[in-house]
Amino acid sequence: MNKISANVILSLIFIQVLMTSNSSAQSNKNGRSTWSDLSTEIQYLSGTGKDDMVNWDFYCSEGMKSGKWTTIGVPSCWEQQGFGHYNYGHDDLDKRYKEHGLYKYQFAVFENWKSKDVKIVFEGVMTDAEVKINGKLAGEIHQGAFYEFKYTITDLLKYGVDNLLEVKVNKVSDNESINYAERKADFWIFGGIYRPVYLSVSPKENIDRLAVDAKADGAITADVFIDSKKADKIKLTLFDLKGNKIQDIKVEDIQKEEGKWSVSAQASNIRTWNPEQANLYNLQVSLLDKRGEVLHVVKQRIGFRTVEVLEGDGIYVNGQRIKFKGVNRHSFYPKSGRTCSKELSIEHVNMMKDMNMNAVRMSHYPPDVHFLDVCDSLGLFVIDEVCTWHSPHLDTEVGRKIVEEMVVRDVNHPSILLWANGNETGWNTELDDDYALWDIQKREVIHPWNIFRKTNTLHYFHYHALANDGYKKDKIFFPTEFLHGLYDGGHGAGLDDYWTQMWNMPLSAGGFLWDFADEGVVRTDKNNVLDFDGNHAADGIVGPYGEKEASYFTIKEVWSPIYIEDRFINDDFNGTFRIENRYHYTNLKDCKMTAKWVRFNGPEGSTDFDILSENRVDLAQLAPGGKAAFNVNMPSNWKSSDALHLTATDLYGKEIFTWSYPIQSPAQLNQDAVSDKGKGKVKSEIKNSQIIVEANNIVFTFSEKTGLLQEVKKGDKVIPLKNGPIILGQNDKIENVSVKTGNNMVEITAVFEKKDKTPEWTTHVELSSDIIKWTIYPNGLLDLSVEMKSEKRVTDYKGISFSFPEEEVAGMKWLGDGPYRVWRNRMKGTKFQVWENDYNNTVTGESGFVYPEFKGFFSSLYWAKIKSENNKGFTVFCHSPHTFLRMLTPENPSGDPKGRLSPKFPEGDISFVKNIPAIGTKFQQPDTMGPHGNSENYFGNADEPIVIKLTFEF
Repeated sequence: MNKISANVILSLIFIQVLMTSNSSAQSNKNGRSTWSDLSTEIQYLSGTGKDDMVNWDFYCSEGMKSGKWTTIGVPSCWEQQGFGHYNYGHDDLDKRYKEHGLYKYQFAVFENWKSKDVKIVFEGVMTDAEVKINGKLAGEIHQGAFYEFKYTITDLLKYGVDNLLEVKVNKVSDNESINYAERKADFWIFGGIYRPVYLSVSPKENIDRLAVDAKADGAITADVFIDSKKADKIKLTLFDLKGNKIQDIKVEDIQKEEGKWSVSAQASNIRTWNPEQANLYNLQVSLLDKRGEVLHVVKQRIGFRTVEVLEGDGIYVNGQRIKFKGVNRHSFYPKSGRTCSKELSIEHVNMMKDMNMNAVRMSHYPPDVHFLDVCDSLGLFVIDEVCTWHSPHLDTEVGRKIVEEMVVRDVNHPSILLWANGNETGWNTELDDDYALWDIQKREVIHPWNIFRKTNTLHYFHYHALANDGYKKDKIFFPTEFLHGLYDGGHGAGLDDYWTQMWNMPLSAGGFLWDFADEGVVRTDKNNVLDFDGNHAADGIVGPYGEKEASYFTIKEVWSPIYIEDRFINDDFNGTFRIENRYHYTNLKDCKMTAKWVRFNGPEGSTDFDILSENRVDLAQLAPGGKAAFNVNMPSNWKSSDALHLTATDLYGKEIFTWSYPIQSPAQLNQDAVSDKGKGKVKSEIKNSQIIVEANNIVFTFSEKTGLLQEVKKGDKVIPLKNGPIILGQNDKIENVSVKTGNNMVEITAVFEKKDKTPEWTTHVELSSDIIKWTIYPNGLLDLSVEMKSEKRVTDYKGISFSFPEEEVAGMKWLGDGPYRVWRNRMKGTKFQVWENDYNNTVTGESGFVYPEFKGFFSSLYWAKIKSENNKGFTVFCHSPHTFLRMLTPENPSGDPKGRLSPKFPEGDISFVKNIPAIGTKFQQPDTMGPHGNSENYFGNADEPIVIKLTFEF
């Protein structure tokens, strides 16, 4: 058995010293008391998280490493330490594994603790926990995996000697409603003492707990729960987080009843809490006896803010109507399951803030305390939730205990705006009014996926539901789950369309994406493979270890609090941009913006760029919700720049987003690179139904019947670009192929049969034909011009395609939008510049997890250098604006039986197209996700054909 180590004792001494140093040491009249005597001390019996565990003795009843006593790190999920069995929540309950674990740990307590009040606190145990101290039950068996519970063990301890802690943990609860609520859910099921365990040591005369309501106007009401017969007075003092005293707060009123004193007071000159400026304070509550001597001191971190849910209007925080830019988040890490750490909480919240989110929903259970602490300190609105999953719901008796445990633990977090009484029909309506019994702030209760009281939290609705014209259209509308992010679908895909409507709907309070991270678990029983239980857990914006998918950056742009109206830069550009302040609390004068006029290197240069001019943009005064315009300084040589980059940073210096705008057209920018065609002769001949052209030691072979490129050979190496250009969607016959020769070029032209392109509203017959034209120059440059009939509506691809073996591709470098691929309904989040990606075969959210994905569609192509291991690559310059590069074909994910996440790709391997498909979600086809998801592209009836012009360099 493990005894308390010197490190634990040193930790306790450190905590005492720290508590003394964080506040001025004070004495009673006899000069003997210090803060460490009068405050609550913490002694950890376990570690504090996934990276800090303490070994306890352990026995597992069945499964891996079962049937013998050994040791296990605490806190942990025992499966991740190689014990027991794995279950996903969708497994049949009658087939669930029912192992139990036995824990033992020896610890010592100080002799002088005899005069203290000692509690043992478990922050989370899965699922039923029986606790004994020195062979005696500490209290009733606790049921419920996600809730903090504690026992007073003062009378069970032996002071100055070793004590024995024993815990029996049943992975499956004896309460079937808990099993349905927690273990039949859509997430991984674990067992064990997975959150920290510690002793809480207070003076005998003590404050058991606090519940505080600190309003935006400085008004404070607090319920002080007291375990004392000597207490007579309460003193309130406000400190900043550095320990500096701000003010003594006069108690204006106090109502005393047995075990609880209700206090009213008023602070002055405070700064309010909101997610943009997360101002926090420490409220010190001192319990005094009749002589004014301090009995106990408690510090509670608070934020001053007021939450109002106004029926038929909206959700207000500090008088400002807010919109949630939120995401659902599980407490999860692949190697440790539900055992997390404060460092992981900080990492996750920082990523959410970086995506310009302002809210997070706890799905589907209360998180670690440190996650809520980080939401308080870095600034996120929170919906806190009791764990249930569909029907049947929690029974009322155990449900009331669970509600109490959640609210009592979390009541003082300013980040929490709402309570969720379970998930998706799992709510027990008999518990709806229980939250107010424990919540001094009386926050509203919601039913996620339901119309309840003042709110409508519909899940996974079609875009057209944003009409909000149903029989409950007066409800405050915010989906607690929408745009399900399985694999590469949802999240950023569709968000621009949804958010345009949601931002402008008066009764919309925003929404929450599903979900933050792919929850792949490292299977200790399967050689540590990552397991997502098929398509059940691959729903993240980021990968299992925080790898950023493309939607991460789309969300960052769409949810930018600085909204810049889309525009293009051309010769008529006047330097003006229209802007909207989509912050709730921040004036744009507190943000900064920098304009950079840049010039890029070519295919043989680096991915860095030269800054021709850089200057600050004056955003001036613009209050939240305001609209205005700003101007960028236009240097005299601005037209010689390749692009303008606008970078905005917030009041903390963090990037909000960088917008990019091409200045040169593709033809203008590429003019110098392809202008020198070389001198000399180009040889050509027609032989065996092939057109063979030789220039600069490069031999091109074309089909005499179709004009398609069949082979490129440079010296003795075959460059395997061939079988193109296939005109996509083209079924017309070739009318003729002609060859025109000259001293400086050879032209090969293929003309297709003419087809009627008569507009629908006229009887005039207009004939048009598609044309392919190759031009070969002496230096080996190969020009291609393809003219295609203009069409009003297009449901197939409009563009051209070539074959190029995937095994020959090592990577690509390109000038265009990147570094991530795009879909028609996920165009935002990229930046226009030179990028370079190595080949990978990642299937988003399923395998590889190397991002950006190499395969897919890339927008705004100017040029691309296709790299090959065998020097068989090439460079292509695109002279036509608004052209997409299609690079190979991504593998379809295996868990997409309805094909919503597997858009159809054109034939061939490398394509140049004018339109691309949208992508759906687990539950929706793209057509139901807004205008950009529509499968029809409206090109209009242009007088000119659609033209794609390229130059190939081998």
